[in-house]
Amino acid sequence: ILTLGGTLLGTSRDKPHRMLVGGKVQDMTDVIVENYRANHLDALVCLGGGGTQKNALQLHQKGLNVLTLPKTIDNDVGMTDTTFGFDTALGIATDAIDRLRDTAASHDRGMLVEVMGRDAGWIALHAGLAGAADAILIPEIPYRLEPIARMINQRKHHGKPFSIVVVAEGARPSGGEESTLGARELGAMKRLFGAAARVAEGLSHRVDLELRTTVLGHIQRGGTPSCFDRVLGSRFGEAAAELVARGEFGKMVALRGTDIVTVPLSEAAQSQKRVDPGGDLMRAARALGAVFGDE
Repeated sequence: ILTLGGTLLGTSRDKPHRMLVGGKVQDMTDVIVENYRANHLDALVCLGGGGTQKNALQLHQKGLNVLTLPKTIDNDVGMTDTTFGFDTALGIATDAIDRLRDTAASHDRGMLVEVMGRDAGWIALHAGLAGAADAILIPEIPYRLEPIARMINQRKHHGKPFSIVVVAEGARPSGGEESTLGARELGAMKRLFGAAARVAEGLSHRVDLELRTTVLGHIQRGGTPSCFDRVLGSRFGEAAAELVARGEFGKMVALRGTDIVTVPLSEAAQSQKRVDPGGDLMRAARALGAVFGDE
């Protein structure tokens, strides 16, 4: 299974403590505990993002032997430098930006590329930096259209009649909210949709350039894992197996620098990792000319 992407066991994306059952939101945590004991399990290893860490902590507090591994393309799990899945998604997003740049330059267009990440801008920031994007819009920095339009018009004035704008799905305008796909089922996660289209619509009246929007969507979530993710996932899995053998539970396996470490699940579940607007990566991106819509 090393070369395969996706979630091999399947996933409902439900939250055990608030599942929709018979039209009502119910806490099904105790049912999980019953099934765990009925099947005489020795341990439960949960792979996933921030929600998974929180759900796993609840199960651990119910007395189950639980460990977790941080797996999400969003890279927003706290207490670990990187989650596996992120590098693969990042490579796909960067490749798409490279390909779209060819069309943008050939046809004198502005290309807006919408990438995933929910409330964290890691994919947008890293892919935008790797793909030399002219503007990068992330959830952590509410944007204004004027600085983006000014950049696009200045590029055209200086003989570069094309621009690349990377838009995180959770990006939102200053004073506004993120774009969502209408109403959602009771207890379900909000569905982010239309962030890049909204930016394109706002820019269309401010720039003298034809604009096109590309939404990468679930293309980022599947396919062959990158070498980095294969190695990281293998190292995480090996470490989890060792912890089970030693009877150490209530922990998340994490990456710190180049080392595999463990952190208390109680800490991992309470920490979301988001882009620091004043961090080194942001300063580098600004120094290299990227616009974030806040200048």
